[in-house]
Amino acid sequence: MNIILYSQQTSNRLSYIIDFFSRRISDDAIIITSDRTTYINADAVKFNYSEQPIVANEICIRPHGLLFQNNILVQNTSCVQWHNLTTFFQTGGDLPFDVFAASFYLISRYEEYLPHEKDMYGRYAHENSLAYKERFLQLPLINIWLTELVKIVKQKFATFNSDHASFNFLPTYDVDIAYAYKYKPVTTQLAGAAKELLSLRWGELSARMKVAAGKTNDPFDTYDWLDSFHKKYALQPFYFFLLAARRKGYDKSIAPYSAGMQKLVKTISKTYDTGIHPSWQSGDDSGELKKEIAALQSIMMKPVTKSRQHYIRMNLPETYRLLLENGIKEDHSMGYGSINGFRASVASAFYWYDLGADKETKLIIRPFCYMEANSFFEQRYSAEQAAEELQKYHDVIKSVNGELITIFHNHFITQQKQWLPWRNMYASFIAKNFDCGC
Repeated sequence: MNIILYSQQTSNRLSYIIDFFSRRISDDAIIITSDRTTYINADAVKFNYSEQPIVANEICIRPHGLLFQNNILVQNTSCVQWHNLTTFFQTGGDLPFDVFAASFYLISRYEEYLPHEKDMYGRYAHENSLAYKERFLQLPLINIWLTELVKIVKQKFATFNSDHASFNFLPTYDVDIAYAYKYKPVTTQLAGAAKELLSLRWGELSARMKVAAGKTNDPFDTYDWLDSFHKKYALQPFYFFLLAARRKGYDKSIAPYSAGMQKLVKTISKTYDTGIHPSWQSGDDSGELKKEIAALQSIMMKPVTKSRQHYIRMNLPETYRLLLENGIKEDHSMGYGSINGFRASVASAFYWYDLGADKETKLIIRPFCYMEANSFFEQRYSAEQAAEELQKYHDVIKSVNGELITIFHNHFITQQKQWLPWRNMYASFIAKNFDCGC
Protein backbone atom coordinates (compact mmCIF):
# COMPACT_ATOMS: atom_id res chain seq x y z
CA MET A 1 0.00 0.00 0.00
CA ASN A 2 1.44 3.39 -1.01
CA ILE A 3 2.10 6.15 1.51
CA ILE A 4 1.52 9.86 0.93
CA LEU A 5 2.43 12.75 3.21
CA TYR A 6 0.82 16.16 3.01
CA SER A 7 2.76 19.23 4.09
CA GLN A 8 1.99 22.85 3.29
CA GLN A 9 5.65 23.41 2.57
CA THR A 10 8.61 21.25 1.66
CA SER A 11 12.30 21.42 2.54
CA ASN A 12 15.53 19.48 2.24
CA ARG A 13 15.23 18.45 5.87
CA LEU A 14 11.69 17.12 5.50
CA SER A 15 12.55 15.19 2.33
CA TYR A 16 15.62 13.72 4.02
CA ILE A 17 13.93 12.37 7.14
CA ILE A 18 10.86 11.12 5.26
CA ASP A 19 13.18 9.25 2.90
CA PHE A 20 14.87 7.65 5.91
CA PHE A 21 11.52 6.57 7.36
CA SER A 22 10.43 5.33 3.96
CA ARG A 23 13.43 3.03 3.57
CA ARG A 24 12.70 1.50 6.96
CA ILE A 25 9.01 0.71 6.46
CA SER A 26 8.22 0.34 2.77
CA ASP A 27 9.54 -0.83 -0.58
CA ASP A 28 8.04 2.28 -2.15
CA ALA A 29 9.07 5.85 -1.46
CA ILE A 30 6.72 7.99 0.64
CA ILE A 31 5.26 10.62 -1.64
CA ILE A 32 5.37 14.18 -0.30
CA THR A 33 2.80 16.61 -1.65
CA SER A 34 1.63 20.13 -0.86
CA ASP A 35 -1.47 19.70 -3.05
CA ARG A 36 -4.53 19.02 -0.88
CA THR A 37 -6.55 17.58 -3.75
CA THR A 38 -3.85 15.06 -4.61
CA TYR A 39 -3.65 14.11 -0.94
CA ILE A 40 -7.42 13.77 -0.49
CA ASN A 41 -7.89 11.64 -3.61
CA ALA A 42 -4.91 9.35 -3.03
CA ASP A 43 -5.61 5.68 -2.36
CA ALA A 44 -2.83 5.37 0.18
CA VAL A 45 -1.79 5.50 3.80
CA LYS A 46 -2.06 9.20 4.61
CA PHE A 47 0.21 11.26 6.84
CA ASN A 48 -1.02 14.78 7.50
CA TYR A 49 1.98 16.88 8.51
CA SER A 50 0.12 20.13 9.13
CA GLU A 51 -1.82 21.92 11.85
CA GLN A 52 -5.37 21.05 10.76
CA PRO A 53 -7.10 17.71 9.99
CA ILE A 54 -7.92 17.11 6.32
CA VAL A 55 -9.60 13.71 5.98
CA ALA A 56 -11.14 11.31 8.46
CA ASN A 57 -8.72 8.43 8.00
CA GLU A 58 -5.20 9.83 8.33
CA ILE A 59 -2.23 9.93 10.69
CA CYS A 60 -1.91 13.46 12.04
CA ILE A 61 1.51 14.70 13.09
CA ARG A 62 1.71 18.39 13.81
CA PRO A 63 5.00 19.99 12.77
CA HIS A 64 7.38 21.45 15.31
CA GLY A 65 9.05 23.75 12.80
CA LEU A 66 12.63 22.45 12.83
CA LEU A 67 12.27 20.83 9.44
CA PHE A 68 11.29 24.12 7.83
CA GLN A 69 14.26 26.05 9.20
CA ASN A 70 17.53 26.35 7.30
CA ASN A 71 19.78 27.57 10.10
CA ILE A 72 21.20 26.06 13.29
CA LEU A 73 19.70 27.33 16.55
CA VAL A 74 19.51 26.14 20.15
CA GLN A 75 16.29 24.12 20.36
CA ASN A 76 14.00 23.44 23.30
CA THR A 77 14.39 19.72 23.86
CA SER A 78 12.38 19.35 27.07
CA CYS A 79 11.47 15.69 27.33
CA VAL A 80 8.29 13.89 28.36
CA GLN A 81 7.34 10.23 28.46
CA TRP A 82 4.99 8.57 25.96
CA HIS A 83 4.39 4.81 26.01
CA ASN A 84 7.34 4.65 28.44
CA LEU A 85 9.54 6.25 25.77
CA THR A 86 11.38 9.55 25.96
CA THR A 87 10.07 12.13 23.49
CA PHE A 88 10.65 15.81 22.77
CA PHE A 89 9.35 18.50 20.40
CA GLN A 90 5.83 18.09 21.82
CA THR A 91 3.10 19.17 19.40
CA GLY A 92 -0.02 17.04 19.05
CA GLY A 93 -2.00 14.74 16.82
CA ASP A 94 -1.94 10.96 16.72
CA LEU A 95 1.49 11.22 18.29
CA PRO A 96 2.01 13.82 21.01
CA PHE A 97 5.32 14.91 19.45
CA ASP A 98 6.82 15.61 16.06
CA VAL A 99 8.52 12.27 15.45
CA PHE A 100 9.99 13.46 12.16
CA ALA A 101 11.63 16.61 13.59
CA ALA A 102 12.84 14.78 16.71
CA SER A 103 14.35 12.01 14.60
CA PHE A 104 16.05 14.56 12.36
CA TYR A 105 17.49 16.35 15.39
CA LEU A 106 19.08 13.12 16.63
CA ILE A 107 20.18 11.53 13.37
CA SER A 108 21.70 14.73 11.96
CA ARG A 109 23.63 15.18 15.23
CA TYR A 110 22.20 18.69 15.41
CA GLU A 111 23.53 19.21 18.92
CA GLU A 112 27.12 18.61 17.76
CA TYR A 113 26.91 21.76 15.64
CA LEU A 114 26.04 23.84 18.72
CA PRO A 115 28.66 25.13 21.20
CA HIS A 116 29.80 22.22 23.37
CA GLU A 117 32.54 20.87 25.61
CA LYS A 118 35.23 18.58 24.21
CA ASP A 119 36.54 15.50 25.96
CA MET A 120 40.20 14.88 26.76
CA TYR A 121 40.85 13.81 23.16
CA GLY A 122 39.21 16.88 21.64
CA ARG A 123 36.07 14.96 20.63
CA TYR A 124 32.42 15.77 21.24
CA ALA A 125 31.90 14.63 24.85
CA HIS A 126 29.04 12.18 25.21
CA GLU A 127 28.00 13.92 28.42
CA ASN A 128 26.78 16.84 26.28
CA SER A 129 24.24 14.74 24.44
CA LEU A 130 20.51 14.72 25.06
CA ALA A 131 20.60 10.92 24.92
CA TYR A 132 23.03 10.75 27.83
CA LYS A 133 21.31 13.43 29.90
CA GLU A 134 17.87 11.88 29.42
CA ARG A 135 19.14 8.30 29.80
CA PHE A 136 18.23 6.88 26.42
CA LEU A 137 21.79 6.53 25.12
CA GLN A 138 21.49 2.73 25.34
CA LEU A 139 18.40 2.68 23.13
CA PRO A 140 17.97 2.95 19.34
CA LEU A 141 15.20 5.42 20.10
CA ILE A 142 14.44 6.37 16.50
CA ASN A 143 13.90 2.72 15.55
CA ILE A 144 11.63 2.28 18.57
CA TRP A 145 9.63 5.43 17.71
CA LEU A 146 9.28 4.14 14.17
CA THR A 147 8.00 0.80 15.46
CA GLU A 148 5.34 2.59 17.51
CA LEU A 149 4.39 4.71 14.51
CA VAL A 150 3.91 1.60 12.37
CA LYS A 151 1.56 0.19 15.03
CA ILE A 152 -0.59 3.32 14.79
CA VAL A 153 -0.60 3.07 10.99
CA LYS A 154 -1.74 -0.55 11.12
CA GLN A 155 -4.57 0.37 13.49
CA LYS A 156 -5.93 2.89 10.97
CA PHE A 157 -4.97 1.09 7.77
CA ALA A 158 -5.53 -2.62 8.30
CA THR A 159 -4.12 -3.64 4.92
CA PHE A 160 -0.80 -1.87 5.48
CA ASN A 161 2.09 -4.30 5.68
CA SER A 162 5.52 -3.29 6.97
CA ASP A 163 7.95 -6.20 6.86
CA HIS A 164 10.59 -4.28 4.94
CA ALA A 165 13.48 -4.14 7.39
CA SER A 166 15.26 -7.13 8.91
CA PHE A 167 17.84 -7.63 11.64
CA ASN A 168 21.48 -7.71 10.59
CA PHE A 169 24.71 -8.33 12.47
CA LEU A 170 27.96 -6.82 11.21
CA PRO A 171 31.11 -7.66 13.16
CA THR A 172 33.93 -5.20 12.50
CA TYR A 173 37.58 -5.08 13.53
CA ASP A 174 40.00 -2.20 13.97
CA VAL A 175 43.57 -3.29 13.35
CA ASP A 176 45.45 -0.63 15.30
CA ILE A 177 48.47 -2.81 16.08
CA ALA A 178 48.71 -5.68 13.66
CA TYR A 179 51.40 -7.57 15.57
CA ALA A 180 52.92 -7.34 19.03
CA TYR A 181 56.47 -8.18 17.91
CA LYS A 182 56.63 -9.31 14.29
CA TYR A 183 57.61 -6.99 11.45
CA LYS A 184 58.69 -4.18 13.72
CA PRO A 185 62.05 -2.44 13.17
CA VAL A 186 65.05 -3.91 14.99
CA THR A 187 65.47 -0.68 16.98
CA THR A 188 61.88 -0.91 18.20
CA GLN A 189 62.36 -4.57 19.12
CA LEU A 190 65.53 -3.86 21.08
CA ALA A 191 63.94 -0.92 22.89
CA GLY A 192 60.97 -3.05 23.85
CA ALA A 193 63.18 -5.88 25.11
CA ALA A 194 65.26 -3.42 27.15
CA LYS A 195 62.15 -2.02 28.85
CA GLU A 196 60.88 -5.49 29.68
CA LEU A 197 64.29 -6.46 31.06
CA LEU A 198 64.65 -3.35 33.21
CA SER A 199 61.13 -3.66 34.61
CA LEU A 200 61.58 -7.41 35.19
CA ARG A 201 58.64 -8.32 32.91
CA TRP A 202 60.05 -11.78 32.25
CA GLY A 203 56.87 -13.18 30.73
CA GLU A 204 56.70 -10.50 28.05
CA LEU A 205 60.42 -10.76 27.35
CA SER A 206 60.11 -14.53 26.99
CA ALA A 207 57.17 -14.17 24.61
CA ARG A 208 59.10 -11.67 22.51
CA MET A 209 62.10 -13.99 22.28
CA LYS A 210 59.96 -17.01 21.33
CA VAL A 211 58.20 -15.08 18.55
CA ALA A 212 61.57 -13.82 17.28
CA ALA A 213 62.90 -17.38 17.25
CA GLY A 214 59.84 -18.67 15.41
CA LYS A 215 58.86 -20.95 18.30
CA THR A 216 55.41 -19.44 18.84
CA ASN A 217 52.90 -17.32 17.01
CA ASP A 218 52.70 -13.58 17.61
CA PRO A 219 50.04 -13.02 20.32
CA PHE A 220 48.23 -10.33 18.28
CA ASP A 221 47.96 -12.66 15.28
CA THR A 222 44.33 -13.64 15.83
CA TYR A 223 43.41 -13.50 12.14
CA ASP A 224 43.23 -17.23 11.43
CA TRP A 225 41.07 -17.76 14.51
CA LEU A 226 38.72 -15.01 13.37
CA ASP A 227 38.65 -16.41 9.85
CA SER A 228 37.58 -19.85 11.01
CA PHE A 229 35.07 -18.18 13.29
CA HIS A 230 33.51 -16.23 10.45
CA LYS A 231 33.29 -19.27 8.21
CA LYS A 232 31.69 -21.39 10.93
CA TYR A 233 28.93 -18.86 11.58
CA ALA A 234 28.61 -17.49 8.01
CA LEU A 235 29.65 -13.97 9.02
CA GLN A 236 30.83 -11.24 6.66
CA PRO A 237 32.94 -8.84 8.76
CA PHE A 238 34.63 -5.55 7.90
CA TYR A 239 38.28 -4.82 8.73
CA PHE A 240 39.74 -1.33 9.15
CA PHE A 241 43.53 -0.94 8.97
CA LEU A 242 45.60 1.81 10.55
CA LEU A 243 48.33 2.63 8.03
CA ALA A 244 50.09 5.65 9.47
CA ALA A 245 53.45 6.20 7.80
CA ARG A 246 55.04 7.12 11.14
CA ARG A 247 54.69 5.63 14.62
CA LYS A 248 53.70 8.64 16.68
CA GLY A 249 51.47 9.24 19.69
CA TYR A 250 48.32 7.13 19.41
CA ASP A 251 49.43 5.68 16.06
CA LYS A 252 51.41 2.53 16.83
CA SER A 253 50.77 0.54 13.70
CA ILE A 254 53.21 -1.56 11.71
CA ALA A 255 54.68 0.41 8.80
CA PRO A 256 52.37 0.10 5.75
CA TYR A 257 55.34 -0.60 3.46
CA SER A 258 56.60 -3.54 5.54
CA ALA A 259 56.28 -6.93 3.88
CA GLY A 260 54.34 -8.36 6.82
CA MET A 261 51.73 -5.63 6.83
CA GLN A 262 51.24 -5.79 3.09
CA LYS A 263 50.82 -9.55 3.19
CA LEU A 264 48.23 -9.29 5.97
CA VAL A 265 46.18 -6.62 4.23
CA LYS A 266 46.26 -8.50 0.91
CA THR A 267 45.15 -11.72 2.55
CA ILE A 268 42.23 -10.19 4.44
CA SER A 269 41.06 -7.87 1.67
CA LYS A 270 40.77 -10.81 -0.75
CA THR A 271 38.04 -12.30 1.43
CA TYR A 272 36.51 -9.49 3.46
CA ASP A 273 35.46 -5.86 3.05
CA THR A 274 38.42 -3.73 4.08
CA GLY A 275 38.61 -0.03 4.82
CA ILE A 276 40.95 2.64 6.10
CA HIS A 277 41.32 3.50 9.78
CA PRO A 278 42.48 7.13 9.47
CA SER A 279 45.29 7.81 11.92
CA TRP A 280 45.28 10.35 14.72
CA GLN A 281 47.87 12.28 12.74
CA SER A 282 45.51 12.60 9.79
CA GLY A 283 43.18 14.63 11.97
CA ASP A 284 45.79 17.38 12.04
CA ASP A 285 46.99 16.99 8.47
CA SER A 286 44.58 16.12 5.68
CA GLY A 287 47.56 15.24 3.51
CA GLU A 288 48.20 12.24 5.75
CA LEU A 289 44.72 10.91 5.06
CA LYS A 290 45.37 11.02 1.33
CA LYS A 291 48.64 9.10 1.82
CA GLU A 292 47.02 6.46 4.01
CA ILE A 293 44.16 5.87 1.59
CA ALA A 294 46.65 5.68 -1.29
CA ALA A 295 48.75 3.17 0.66
CA LEU A 296 45.78 0.90 1.33
CA GLN A 297 44.59 1.20 -2.24
CA SER A 298 47.99 0.24 -3.62
CA ILE A 299 48.10 -2.84 -1.41
CA MET A 300 44.54 -4.02 -2.11
CA MET A 301 44.66 -2.98 -5.78
CA LYS A 302 41.10 -1.66 -5.57
CA PRO A 303 39.38 1.55 -4.44
CA VAL A 304 39.11 2.39 -0.75
CA THR A 305 35.52 3.41 -0.01
CA LYS A 306 35.04 2.56 3.69
CA SER A 307 36.51 4.14 6.81
CA ARG A 308 36.41 4.43 10.58
CA GLN A 309 38.31 7.09 12.50
CA HIS A 310 41.06 5.93 14.85
CA TYR A 311 40.04 6.70 18.44
CA ILE A 312 36.74 7.84 16.88
CA ARG A 313 38.42 11.19 16.33
CA MET A 314 35.84 13.16 14.37
CA ASN A 315 34.24 16.57 14.30
CA LEU A 316 31.19 17.60 12.33
CA PRO A 317 31.02 18.63 9.59
CA GLU A 318 34.78 18.81 8.87
CA THR A 319 35.66 15.11 9.18
CA TYR A 320 32.84 13.85 6.99
CA ARG A 321 33.45 16.51 4.35
CA LEU A 322 37.09 15.47 4.21
CA LEU A 323 36.17 11.82 3.81
CA LEU A 324 33.85 12.64 0.93
CA GLU A 325 36.59 14.68 -0.75
CA ASN A 326 38.83 11.62 -0.59
CA GLY A 327 36.43 9.16 -2.15
CA ILE A 328 35.02 7.56 1.01
CA LYS A 329 31.45 6.44 0.46
CA GLU A 330 30.71 4.68 3.76
CA ASP A 331 31.85 5.62 7.27
CA HIS A 332 31.64 3.58 10.48
CA SER A 333 32.66 6.22 13.05
CA MET A 334 29.19 7.13 14.34
CA GLY A 335 29.50 6.08 17.94
CA TYR A 336 31.46 7.19 20.96
CA GLY A 337 35.02 6.32 21.89
CA SER A 338 34.18 6.99 25.53
CA ILE A 339 30.99 5.00 26.20
CA ASN A 340 28.88 2.40 24.45
CA GLY A 341 25.47 3.33 23.11
CA PHE A 342 23.72 4.94 20.17
CA ARG A 343 25.34 8.29 19.35
CA ALA A 344 22.70 9.09 16.71
CA SER A 345 19.98 7.16 18.60
CA VAL A 346 19.54 4.81 15.67
CA ALA A 347 20.54 1.27 14.69
CA SER A 348 20.16 1.65 10.94
CA ALA A 349 22.34 3.00 8.16
CA PHE A 350 21.58 6.50 6.91
CA TYR A 351 22.98 9.13 4.59
CA TRP A 352 24.87 11.92 6.31
CA TYR A 353 23.02 15.21 6.31
CA ASP A 354 25.47 18.11 6.18
CA LEU A 355 23.67 20.48 8.50
CA GLY A 356 26.06 23.33 7.77
CA ALA A 357 25.25 23.15 4.06
CA ASP A 358 21.64 22.10 4.84
CA LYS A 359 21.63 19.20 2.39
CA GLU A 360 21.83 15.43 2.20
CA THR A 361 25.11 13.92 1.05
CA LYS A 362 26.05 10.60 -0.54
CA LEU A 363 28.09 9.47 2.48
CA ILE A 364 26.50 6.41 4.08
CA ILE A 365 26.79 6.27 7.86
CA ARG A 366 26.66 2.87 9.57
CA PRO A 367 26.55 3.50 13.33
CA PHE A 368 28.10 1.14 15.86
CA CYS A 369 26.85 0.80 19.44
CA TYR A 370 29.42 -1.51 21.03
CA MET A 371 33.20 -1.41 21.27
CA GLU A 372 35.00 -3.74 23.65
CA ALA A 373 37.59 -1.07 24.50
CA ASN A 374 34.81 1.16 25.86
CA SER A 375 33.60 -1.66 28.08
CA PHE A 376 37.07 -2.32 29.41
CA PHE A 377 38.81 1.06 29.63
CA GLU A 378 35.97 3.53 30.00
CA GLN A 379 33.16 1.63 31.70
CA ARG A 380 35.51 -0.62 33.72
CA TYR A 381 33.49 -3.75 33.02
CA SER A 382 34.62 -7.29 33.50
CA ALA A 383 34.25 -9.68 30.57
CA GLU A 384 31.11 -11.05 32.22
CA GLN A 385 29.55 -7.60 32.58
CA ALA A 386 30.50 -6.79 29.00
CA ALA A 387 28.78 -9.97 27.83
CA GLU A 388 25.54 -8.83 29.49
CA GLU A 389 25.88 -5.38 27.95
CA LEU A 390 26.48 -6.73 24.46
CA GLN A 391 23.58 -9.14 24.74
CA LYS A 392 21.23 -6.28 25.69
CA TYR A 393 22.26 -4.35 22.58
CA HIS A 394 21.70 -7.43 20.46
CA ASP A 395 18.24 -8.04 21.90
CA VAL A 396 16.94 -4.47 21.62
CA ILE A 397 18.25 -4.05 18.07
CA LYS A 398 16.81 -7.37 16.96
CA SER A 399 13.43 -6.36 18.42
CA VAL A 400 13.28 -3.37 16.03
CA ASN A 401 14.91 -5.10 13.02
CA GLY A 402 17.96 -2.86 13.18
CA GLU A 403 21.63 -3.45 12.47
CA LEU A 404 24.01 -4.45 15.25
CA ILE A 405 27.56 -3.30 14.53
CA THR A 406 30.28 -4.25 16.98
CA ILE A 407 33.95 -3.27 17.16
CA PHE A 408 36.67 -5.59 18.41
CA HIS A 409 40.44 -5.26 18.06
CA ASN A 410 42.74 -8.09 17.08
CA HIS A 411 44.97 -7.37 20.09
CA PHE A 412 42.01 -7.50 22.48
CA ILE A 413 40.94 -11.07 21.72
CA THR A 414 44.24 -12.89 22.13
CA GLN A 415 45.03 -15.96 24.23
CA GLN A 416 47.08 -13.87 26.63
CA LYS A 417 45.99 -14.23 30.24
CA GLN A 418 44.53 -10.72 30.52
CA TRP A 419 42.53 -10.95 27.29
CA LEU A 420 41.48 -14.60 27.14
CA PRO A 421 38.21 -13.91 29.04
CA TRP A 422 37.31 -11.30 26.39
CA ARG A 423 38.13 -13.69 23.56
CA ASN A 424 35.91 -16.32 25.20
CA MET A 425 33.16 -13.75 25.81
CA TYR A 426 33.09 -12.81 22.14
CA ALA A 427 33.11 -16.44 21.01
CA SER A 428 30.27 -17.29 23.38
CA PHE A 429 28.20 -14.33 22.22
CA ILE A 430 28.52 -15.38 18.58
CA ALA A 431 27.78 -19.04 19.29
CA LYS A 432 24.71 -18.16 21.37
CA ASN A 433 23.13 -15.79 18.88
CA PHE A 434 24.31 -16.83 15.42
CA ASP A 435 24.74 -20.61 15.42
CA CYS A 436 22.27 -21.70 12.75
CA GLY A 437 22.67 -25.35 13.74
CA CYS A 438 23.87 -26.28 10.25
